[in-house]
Amino acid sequence: MDYFKNLLDLLNKEKDEDRNAYLKLTENTSAADRRVQGLSWYPVAIRGTEPGRGDYLNVEVERTTHKDLAHQLRFGVPAALFSNHDPKKDRVEGIITYQGGDRLKITLYTEELPDWSRDSKLGIDLLFDNNSYDEMQNALKQASALAAKPQEGRLINILTGEKSPAFNTLAPVAIPYLNISQTAAVQKIISAHDLAVVHGPPGTGKTTTLVQAIKALINQDKKQILVVAPSNTAVDLLTEKLTDQGLNVLRMGNPARVSEKLFSLTLDSKMAGHRDNKEVRKLKKQASAYKDMAHKYKRSFGKAERDQRKALFQEAHRIMKDVAATEQHIIDDLVAKAQVITATLVGANHYTIRDVKFDTVIIDEAGQALEPACWIPILKAQKVILAGDHCQLPPTIKSAEAAKEGLNTTLLEKCVTLHPEAVVLLDEQYRMHEAIMGFSSEVFYQNKLKAHASVAQAVLFADDMPVSFVDTAGCGFDEHQAGTSLANPEEAVFLLKHLNKLISNLNKPEKFPTIAIIAPYKEQIRVLNEQLAANPELLVYADYITVNTVDSFQGQERDVVYISMTRSNPEGEIGFLSDIRRMNVALTRAKKKLVVIGDSSTLTRLPFYARFIDYTERLNAYESAWSYAGE
Repeated sequence: MDYFKNLLDLLNKEKDEDRNAYLKLTENTSAADRRVQGLSWYPVAIRGTEPGRGDYLNVEVERTTHKDLAHQLRFGVPAALFSNHDPKKDRVEGIITYQGGDRLKITLYTEELPDWSRDSKLGIDLLFDNNSYDEMQNALKQASALAAKPQEGRLINILTGEKSPAFNTLAPVAIPYLNISQTAAVQKIISAHDLAVVHGPPGTGKTTTLVQAIKALINQDKKQILVVAPSNTAVDLLTEKLTDQGLNVLRMGNPARVSEKLFSLTLDSKMAGHRDNKEVRKLKKQASAYKDMAHKYKRSFGKAERDQRKALFQEAHRIMKDVAATEQHIIDDLVAKAQVITATLVGANHYTIRDVKFDTVIIDEAGQALEPACWIPILKAQKVILAGDHCQLPPTIKSAEAAKEGLNTTLLEKCVTLHPEAVVLLDEQYRMHEAIMGFSSEVFYQNKLKAHASVAQAVLFADDMPVSFVDTAGCGFDEHQAGTSLANPEEAVFLLKHLNKLISNLNKPEKFPTIAIIAPYKEQIRVLNEQLAANPELLVYADYITVNTVDSFQGQERDVVYISMTRSNPEGEIGFLSDIRRMNVALTRAKKKLVVIGDSSTLTRLPFYARFIDYTERLNAYESAWSYAGE
């Protein structure tokens, strides 16, 4: 099928770009360099080992220094244990099976630790993640083959626009605490035969709606549901909310937010607490003992010793087969009893549920999900629910060519266009003052959003303007190139002065407001943080102020949001500020006050920003930075 052939071609372009970027970062770099880039833990200490599945070894390590550095090591990614004595030669590959704090567990593709692990400095290197690409490619090939079959291919043909979705006629449902559009979304989900789409703009209670829909589905037919999302954070949020509703949830993988509560829902934790796990622990101990005895015959020995070593290893293997069988029994029991299984998109093919089929699969944050990854869980489903907002952050794509040729168009976006009858827009939002909401509603949501009475008129203090655009045109606040990023130091100084003035007008509130300062460029974030640290008046409130990029605020909200647009140049170049979906996220994080600071002469080269400035003028919320001169 051409549809999947095209997707495969785009995915291969993305894979090549991703691999080249990885090689560029890692080839001929030292462990210290890789550590700074977040690709390595070095040095690490081994804290424990035990026999793993098959002929593998489970090793727990802890990083002993540089614990403050951010890193990309996480559950499910391939990695290698290496010795810095000869890192190219002395390395054993494996896969990370747990990561929390400064500890991780890695299953190494070896039966025993090599000699070099005992007498040199060790580290863990992130490897290129072929596995995720392999899973996506396999899913696309399977979907292409199944599309030709009348029964198995029905859902595939609906999602690719060849057929139309069907709906059962059900009596209207009434769900406490849900508004009209949320109730309509639950109704659509439970009546859908094969596809329903929940379009959830910012602050409209998409997660609340999904949780109620999942409860309704389970009450309706008592069948197990698979709930997936592209990020661990989104999976964690749903896992937590579903558990709070009293459902039996099994979390595949390793939570990003390793709270006690979330960890207790993982397969590892539930296996450890299973009544049959005592037997597993006992058998593993025996296998370890046999392997330890075998290791004593390590150096020079004759035929008798060799035979003895072989016999000990064989006995250890026989015991580990019993371990595997008992563990499989425990896994089957836990999977069978779960009402909801949660995972990331690729995690939906975890070995424990690889062959499990589900009546319903729900893909949350589908507006941020790469389409090839969505096909992994879809192949397990009779019915698919897509939830998200294609008007917010798109998926992260490394290949500009693949993005341009269509990889950045999500399955959610395609289904909204192909099957409007399957879509319910959540149209009441509970986050923003109606003036903050208004521009976004006008541009992205056909003016269909309304603000709930509890937030519609919520302001910081009496007579405060909820929206403000402060125009720096003509002030000489010029952008500066810094490496691959950009900064505008004068704009940063002005922003913090403006914030200081706002705080002085607050008149000692009972509850101090939460404040976000957002900038589209990392260098501007660095400049803002540096200036904030040198500002004693604002430092008093540092616990209430967060400075970061747009992406890091996805799904979050603050009472006050400042946006430093950064770009100011005579050519009117705005770079990736032209990604208006990203700007939609920034403009919809504020609850009570939004302040956008930028140079209109640069920004208005794009009609979107000209329209935003017109909107602020209509609200009487346009100001010139000149009006603050001399303050």
